[in-house]
Amino acid sequence: MNIKIGCHVSIAGGIFKAPKNAADLGCETFQIFTRSPQGGSVPPLTKEIVHQFKAEMEQYRFTDFVIHAPYIINFGSAKASTFHGSINIIRTELERGSLLGASYVMFHPGSFKDLGEVDGMKQVKSGLKEVLEGYKGTTKLLIEISAGAGQVVGDTFEELAELVKVLKKYKGFGGICYDTQHAFASGYDIRTQKAAGDTFKKFESIIGLEWLRMSHVNDSKPEFASHKDRHEHIGDGHIGLAGFKAFISEIRNLKLGIRDSEYFPLILETEHDKVKEDIKLLKSLR
Repeated sequence: MNIKIGCHVSIAGGIFKAPKNAADLGCETFQIFTRSPQGGSVPPLTKEIVHQFKAEMEQYRFTDFVIHAPYIINFGSAKASTFHGSINIIRTELERGSLLGASYVMFHPGSFKDLGEVDGMKQVKSGLKEVLEGYKGTTKLLIEISAGAGQVVGDTFEELAELVKVLKKYKGFGGICYDTQHAFASGYDIRTQKAAGDTFKKFESIIGLEWLRMSHVNDSKPEFASHKDRHEHIGDGHIGLAGFKAFISEIRNLKLGIRDSEYFPLILETEHDKVKEDIKLLKSLR
């Protein structure tokens, strides 16, 4: 398994700054926002900016990176403007990712609280199908597992499987982004080798390992099954070093739907005060 380790990096000063920022932190791959995660204006991707970004990628010897969609997405919203805005944002991010050469765009689908679970799931499915209908770009869409706070969409393997079932026919759909902290908060344990093995056996039986494409790697401030989304540095939280050793060991041995030419990204989303140490630690565990 070709595992690459990196983290989320800033695009302050221009998106073309990201490769250097990633290299300075010791990344082998990296994650970015292409716009403000809270909404607002969208920085244009001119031919000059795209060329400069790709030149920086080459200079710092990166062959791949991923994009995180803005946090304002909610495919389960009762507000038409929010629902249709979410469709537009995700489709635009896929197109922007294709221009830049991103492997994936991952996102959180939103919340059921407005419409209820049944009607909410119907709307989420219809919105995501609209995103992918007619999309011909190279960047693939990933759904990220949620932490289970409130009535979020996609905090269980069963809900993720329901979405995969209707999206897998689209060439632009890639699969699932696992997040160690979100999954841990939602009741999926990896603290021991047995726990990690059992969790991925569940993933295989419910979703299918061919749809597991990358992971965010974050320790957890809250305790197991807390349903709270709060990241901690590797080894400083309730998952612990033994959990990440078990997790990486499990990932290395899984038969994923990834070809030899592809890679499995492990992306840190911890605070930058210690993210360099987190990267070094994950490399040592690998």
